[in-house]
Amino acid sequence: MVLRTRYNQPKSWQQKNHEPDRKSRNGRVRRSGPPSVMEAFFISMASRAFSVLPLPACHVLGKVFGTLVYWCYPSRRKITRRNISACFPEWSDSEVNRVSRAHFQHMLTGVMTLSIAWWSPARRLDRLVEFQNLDRLDSHLEQGRNIILLVPHFTNLEILGIALFTRYRMATVYKPHRNPRLDALIRERRSRFKGKLHNHTGTQRDMIRDVRNGIPLYYLPDQDSGAWGVFAPFFGIPTATFGSLGRIAEMAHAVVIPCMVRMADSGRRIEVRFDMPMSDFPKGDAIEDATAMNRVIEKLVGDAPEQYFWSHKRFKTRPKGEPPFYF
Repeated sequence: MVLRTRYNQPKSWQQKNHEPDRKSRNGRVRRSGPPSVMEAFFISMASRAFSVLPLPACHVLGKVFGTLVYWCYPSRRKITRRNISACFPEWSDSEVNRVSRAHFQHMLTGVMTLSIAWWSPARRLDRLVEFQNLDRLDSHLEQGRNIILLVPHFTNLEILGIALFTRYRMATVYKPHRNPRLDALIRERRSRFKGKLHNHTGTQRDMIRDVRNGIPLYYLPDQDSGAWGVFAPFFGIPTATFGSLGRIAEMAHAVVIPCMVRMADSGRRIEVRFDMPMSDFPKGDAIEDATAMNRVIEKLVGDAPEQYFWSHKRFKTRPKGEPPFYF
């Protein structure tokens, strides 16, 4: 089943405010508040403070804070357990609970490594991040191939992106924050080396132009697409999936290289791995391409399931006639 795509909308739609008014649980409209200077200041100062910590200390603090968050946010805990148990139905309840707790611990560790990524010099990032199979990226660059990195949402995602940006000129897609001051901070930190940011509400034209010009695209398409994608199986579950990877790869004549990041050796190092490029991709069919992409992501998730982004409502959008996934 093919859903609508945001890139087929008129320009006036794409220029709408990215943070619409929200509805609270009682149905009342909750409007976005004024920009908070203190919010941006606090996050800036806190991330600076965490950035000086050694990586093992970040891992320990992440386990402590993550356990607290796990018990203090039952709604997110429930979402996480629902996602994991659905994707791994063969696991026992105790195993699902163990991986759920570990996920929250890695999420908070990711907050710590985000701070390191934002404020540490390139030489420190190079020391902390170990790249495996980097030749799979470099060889295609040397051959003049256009490249898209398929990067699923793992918990140490921020440090992966910025570590790559210290080495390569790359483009990526981001969602602006509703607080303009905090958004400016995020954009400045993410692009302080060689990163180029594209607003997620824009068109694909600029991204495709960059890839055609030899700038690899660091692409993260593995979240619920709402009404803007196709239904493709993910761990056997019909999942609303962005169908744009195949379309961009076809139009940019690009090879797609899967890439994942994980915390390794009990928090002593961050490991980044490049897999072999996707073969026979794209096929030109949105559902087949989305299915192939999800199959690759499933394999990567299986290598570090506790570090995948399970607290997101990945299966929120359901095919017509199906009951809600989260209840």
